[in-house]
Amino acid sequence: MKKLLVYIKDYRKECVLAPLFKMTEALFELFIPLVVASIIDKGIGGGDTRHIVNMCMIMGALGLMGLICSVTAQYFSAKAAIGFSAKVRRVLFDHIQNFSYSELDETGTSTLITRLTSDLNQVQNGVNLTLRLFLRSPFIVLGAMIMAFTIDFRAAMIFVGAIVLLSVVVFGIMLGCIPLYNKTQQKLDSVLDITKENLTGVRILRAFCKENDEIEEFQKANDTLTSMQKFTGKISALMNPLTFIIINTAIIVLIYTGALEVYQGVLTQGAVVALYNYMSQILTELVKLANLIITLTKSAASSKRIEDVLEIKPSMTSGEKSCDNATSEYIVEINNAYLRYKNAADYSLSDINLKVKPGETVGIIGGTGSGKTSLVNIIARFYDVEKGSVLINGVNVKECSTEKLRSFFGIVPQKAVLFKGSVRDNIRWGKKDASDSEIREALEIAQAKEIIDKKENGLDFEIEQNGKNLSGGQRQRLTIARAIVSKPKILILDDSSSALDYATDAKLRKALRNMKNSTTVFIVSQRTSSIQYADKIVVLDDGIAVGVGTHDRLLKSCEVYREIYDSQFSAEGKK
Repeated sequence: MKKLLVYIKDYRKECVLAPLFKMTEALFELFIPLVVASIIDKGIGGGDTRHIVNMCMIMGALGLMGLICSVTAQYFSAKAAIGFSAKVRRVLFDHIQNFSYSELDETGTSTLITRLTSDLNQVQNGVNLTLRLFLRSPFIVLGAMIMAFTIDFRAAMIFVGAIVLLSVVVFGIMLGCIPLYNKTQQKLDSVLDITKENLTGVRILRAFCKENDEIEEFQKANDTLTSMQKFTGKISALMNPLTFIIINTAIIVLIYTGALEVYQGVLTQGAVVALYNYMSQILTELVKLANLIITLTKSAASSKRIEDVLEIKPSMTSGEKSCDNATSEYIVEINNAYLRYKNAADYSLSDINLKVKPGETVGIIGGTGSGKTSLVNIIARFYDVEKGSVLINGVNVKECSTEKLRSFFGIVPQKAVLFKGSVRDNIRWGKKDASDSEIREALEIAQAKEIIDKKENGLDFEIEQNGKNLSGGQRQRLTIARAIVSKPKILILDDSSSALDYATDAKLRKALRNMKNSTTVFIVSQRTSSIQYADKIVVLDDGIAVGVGTHDRLLKSCEVYREIYDSQFSAEGKK
């Protein structure tokens, strides 16, 4: 947790004032048993009503001042804890945004969501309770013991013995629980993984009638989590009964010892009541301290998990060069490129060579898992090649500024993702200051104009989360328009027309060829009809480029391409 506490430095004042006011409140609380003793010995014992009234007024004043201090401490501790967690959340989110696809693939979405929500909330609670109780409870325990020594040395030694035993119990349980909380959070990750898969793939599950299988799998993971939580909870639950046993035993011994000393005339009755009250204060504070330690144990486990994410160093570093100024006749050059995904046994792409001139259209085709998406991902530098090089305008992508490099591209991924908001807002993800005329032009090229024309609100039509109120083809066309609106130098369409019918697909390709700006287009597709008019076609088979050329040339020279083509067109279709 030490590495995270650097983010609380902006709240130094609150971190000092919160425990200070809490200890002031505790100081007022420590005087209460002495006032009660005075009421018993002098007021009640001496029959002095005025003294009783005065002491009651003092007790009320101490309580009021304690309340004011407590509320003030609560305010400062809450302000510091919430501000701290907000800052860590921003830092963590910014750090995650710098992850390459490799880090995102390895860490997992559900794990990162857990870190940003459950783990961070646990750390926030830990900071809040620490500022309020971490100094207050030991202060009361130590203060009560000192006050007991001022009353009677023999009785005070009972306090010392009780506190030593309690410390052994509390810290022993705490040390035993820390690794268990870590394991519990890991089991929670597993449950979240299954939940995420089920919620995102609910339509597929129902289509294949797999609900019962998934319920069984979820139940199994949930039972494992529950068992781990119960086991951890049982150990944590030992803290309160053990502390109560020790304290109540100490109280019995104290009352017995006090009774003997009262009988011998060494102690007054008020002094025994004061000692009992101090022992009760110790009991209360140690229960609070025990709960605080449980919370801190959870917070320590959660903070370690957050730190683990913050310690992940992005495998990609941004360069300083710009790729805007052309130094080569080729806009894209791939030279002997090899790509291997993290922890993979073999290469996903091997010895890829490709040169593309500005304005050319490049088709990429191959079987499932042949490396089509991997190829366009190394061009946009979502993954770094292990060997070889990828150049944009003659500049190695590893030397380019990541921000400038990505602004060079318009990318439509395989999965059409839209965000909750208006059509206008979604299209402006491609260009934040795009005018309505630019948006409509992009929609027209993407064959999405008819979608908007049919909507009552036009560009103000509200899209639901993930575009759930649109069909698959409509989502794809809108994501294409989003990529086109910025008029990118390189447009990547990664199997982004799979939900379009052949006529709409043909219109889209024709509109892309007729775009005013000289855009280089990469089309990843399973259909030969979508890429047959490309300037060059790259045919991939198991990560190897087995053919590069035009449609007609590949039909004659590339067996893989010919097989794909033959499987999609009948003999009549060829004629």
